[in-house]
Amino acid sequence: MTAQTQGAKRTEFTLRGLVIGIVITVVFTAANVFFGLKAGLTFATSIPAAVISMAILRAMKNSTMQENNIVQTVASAAGTLSSIIFVLPGLIIIGWWNGFPFWMSFGICATGGVLGVMYTIPLRRALVTDSDLPYPEGVACAEVLKVGSGSSQEAAESVESGGAGLKAVITGAVVSAVFYVIVQTKVFATAVSDYFRIGDRGAATGFDFSLSFALFAVGHLVGLWVGLAMLAGAIIGWGWAVPHFLLLHPETGAVAEAAQATWSHYVRFVGAGTIGVAAIWTLAKLVKPVVSGLAGAMAASRVRKAGQLATLPRTEHDIPIGVVGLVTLACMVPVAWLLGHFANISGLGSHTALLAIGGVLFVLILSFLVSAVCGYMAGLIGSSNSPLSGIGILVVIIAALLLVLGVKAMMPAEAGKALVAFALFITAIVFAVASIANNNLQDLKTGQLVDATPSLQQWALVIGVIAGAVVIPPVLDLLNQAYGFLGAPGVDPARALPAPQAGLISALAQGVITGNIDWSLITIGAAIGVVLILVDETLVRTAKSARLPPLAVGLGIYLPTSTTLMVVVGALVGAWFDRRADRGPNADATKQLGVLLASGLIVGESLLGVIVAALVAFSDKLGFANRNAPLALVGDGFATPAIWIGGIAFVACVVVLYRWIARMGRGA
Repeated sequence: MTAQTQGAKRTEFTLRGLVIGIVITVVFTAANVFFGLKAGLTFATSIPAAVISMAILRAMKNSTMQENNIVQTVASAAGTLSSIIFVLPGLIIIGWWNGFPFWMSFGICATGGVLGVMYTIPLRRALVTDSDLPYPEGVACAEVLKVGSGSSQEAAESVESGGAGLKAVITGAVVSAVFYVIVQTKVFATAVSDYFRIGDRGAATGFDFSLSFALFAVGHLVGLWVGLAMLAGAIIGWGWAVPHFLLLHPETGAVAEAAQATWSHYVRFVGAGTIGVAAIWTLAKLVKPVVSGLAGAMAASRVRKAGQLATLPRTEHDIPIGVVGLVTLACMVPVAWLLGHFANISGLGSHTALLAIGGVLFVLILSFLVSAVCGYMAGLIGSSNSPLSGIGILVVIIAALLLVLGVKAMMPAEAGKALVAFALFITAIVFAVASIANNNLQDLKTGQLVDATPSLQQWALVIGVIAGAVVIPPVLDLLNQAYGFLGAPGVDPARALPAPQAGLISALAQGVITGNIDWSLITIGAAIGVVLILVDETLVRTAKSARLPPLAVGLGIYLPTSTTLMVVVGALVGAWFDRRADRGPNADATKQLGVLLASGLIVGESLLGVIVAALVAFSDKLGFANRNAPLALVGDGFATPAIWIGGIAFVACVVVLYRWIARMGRGA
């Protein structure tokens, strides 16, 4: 199947591309599910998929950059739909499920994922076409596709006909991959961190710079002001909130454990409140562009019906808005069945109609709202760093509150656990929508930059969603049988997978249903969010370029410093590099090479991260002595030298890489 453009045909949406994309999706989804349950994060797979796709398709005839783009679009479902692990294992942790029923788990992932694709179609014009959001991973993926397509016009327009750009991508990928492997050997430390007491009253704080070139590169791509906003959030979280709440609620144990426990039990909820208010403000600001985007979609639909689709620019070739509406409504049928069936088998059968109808309305409305928020956050800081679990926290709180207000009074006291399970179940559906929306707009940004056809990308992502939905339930079931999840009844804590987000979200659902939750934490975060909105709006009106995006500050509070601080470092280095480039010759070419270098840094670590995750998953069968660190060459006694060696090596690599890129740019 081919796409039509400007009266000519080109290879874009092909059977071989779909097959390659599905195979990559299956592999990456399995690795992502395991790694996410273990480490609390998942990999964005678009860029690694694009690199693998280019390597395969180059050996075939008539491959194009747009066909490569379809492959990475299909495979990107692996990095995002896998995020369902942040909610679904909660049903195991509360002791409601013993395993993952395939058809119910598949139904959650598939219906939620398809809804996520449909909801982002009218949002595309507002958040991609008519937006100045940076979309760091989308831009990085587009640059990788451009320089990897040596015969394409886009590559011809790149730095030195793609030669210098390809060098930048490959060099960045090799350096970050090698560095990541050495980190896995434990010769280099995973992070440079320190936790310490403040005063003599028991307060403590600390920092954690993850030695990750991928996070560093994301910082370069998101830009200075987003990076500084995240730094402001980290300062609020760790400079004030952690010491403050540790004084109020003393924790025993080592200082690092006490600080981390305080952040997990208290500060994350403050961050969730800030994210919630910032998300509501973001939605309010998006009303006008979303309405405009819907109007544009309707206009394009009228042109299509008149048989004049060829007169529209390629960027207007979305799935017709009428089809979007029909697919959305069709998805509500299995959603209603899933909710009704779950209610029946959970002892809530006397209220099946209320729960099914109310649940469908909840999914229909809240899914669209979270799609807009997640799309915006992904555009702001990238899909990998978008706080999906923060959205999950807000959704489960709303779902549990509605159940308390509308159903709990009519149920016997022993039905409380069933209501908790239902709250988690419906949250999982909305979360699947949010996860795909978090990624889809990033893919559509890539497509915009490589002249792809939006409708073909949208259908490709639907296929990727279905492929991922088939893989996730059996992988989850396998891991549950092999290891179990921390906090679940009867599991061995020494072997159990931590599943941190699922544990937190299930605890929240239980807290709301039983009336045992500290609302003051979320209120404090909401108040911080209001102040940040006022500050940011003042900067918009008075400053030339300075901004303080409230969502980015909320992220800095909510996410661990192991994620945020290296992003901040990358943003500062990237801004310094761009300003140096502006003072020299060939400024634009030099800055483009910086973007390509950052793209390569993401590629290398992401690819090796997936490979190492697979080694960890199959370490028993492969005969590794250390199952959790199969590549380790040294023991824990080498931890202090590893910090110094790894930290110095990281800084040295950054200096050498950026000086090399600057010289190459000046000579372009």
